[in-house]
Amino acid sequence: MEQKISEIIQRTTLRINAINSVKELNDLKVEVLGKSGELTLILRGLKDVNAQDRPIVGKIVNDARVELENAIEAKLGVLERKELNDKLMKEKIDITIDRKRPIGKLHPLNEIKRKAIDFFVCMGFIVTDSPEIETTYYNFDMLNIPPDHPAREPQDTFFVTDEIILRTQTSAGQIRTMEKIKPPIKMISPGRVFRSDEADATHTPCFHQMEGLVVDKGITMCDLKGTLSSFAKHFFAADTKIRFRPSHFPFTEPSVEVDVSCVHCGGKGCNVCKGTGWIEILGAGMVNRKVLSGCGIDPDIYTGFAFGVGLDRITAIIHGINDARVPFEGDIRFLKQF
Repeated sequence: MEQKISEIIQRTTLRINAINSVKELNDLKVEVLGKSGELTLILRGLKDVNAQDRPIVGKIVNDARVELENAIEAKLGVLERKELNDKLMKEKIDITIDRKRPIGKLHPLNEIKRKAIDFFVCMGFIVTDSPEIETTYYNFDMLNIPPDHPAREPQDTFFVTDEIILRTQTSAGQIRTMEKIKPPIKMISPGRVFRSDEADATHTPCFHQMEGLVVDKGITMCDLKGTLSSFAKHFFAADTKIRFRPSHFPFTEPSVEVDVSCVHCGGKGCNVCKGTGWIEILGAGMVNRKVLSGCGIDPDIYTGFAFGVGLDRITAIIHGINDARVPFEGDIRFLKQF
């Protein structure tokens, strides 16, 4: 019996040393040490051995089992490390090759948005956010836009319910801010807005705005003009001029449309500015007293100005984009230019 077990150990050890895969090793382990393995069958046959010899034979078999298990575990570790290294070598990425792979960049709209945010943050403005799915209370009522105002018609607004809409302007963010924070306030609210417009060269149903609001004691139109003049010079050119034209917005009084001298011709007149020398970029004005009062701010103590700039329009002016639909189409030929 001892000689037979010794032969099993020698034979199995030779096979272990010759094996080159984990699967083969596992098969061998089952063959020798499994439920129907050679050593297991010998243990089961101990009942036929003389009672006085059973402890000796049992110890020999168990010692052989431990020896073979240790040899198999040692070989398993070697094979697993080898297979892992082989796998790593096959999957290794050579970072020194393919250096001409194109690298993506920010979309021009996002680039302008970040630039605008950086400018106003440097001037002490905080950046706020508000829901794109808004209530008519914040989007219209609190901005002094009455129920019979044309902007509230279904042909101009995406209605979810009678009181829930896709916001038509980021001005709603100003109301939410004034409800939470009391003056002094300096904030901007950039984001997407939605209008029920057919997509054409000058309109899209989704576009980007950035609203700005300043509320404090003694704020005047001079502060508004100075802020917007600095903004225009920062985005276009150091010699850029701005002008105010009278306008009307329910949430500001007085209200103005703001033009900048044409960045393409320097104000001399060209096709871009249609020969006028000026390009409209945003609307602005002094915050209406009713809006301040509605937010719990005393209009006899505080005044403020607000402005809303179309980031898509700024992007189009700077990059010479003549079709509002192009930035949204994802055409790689357009995006590669930036």
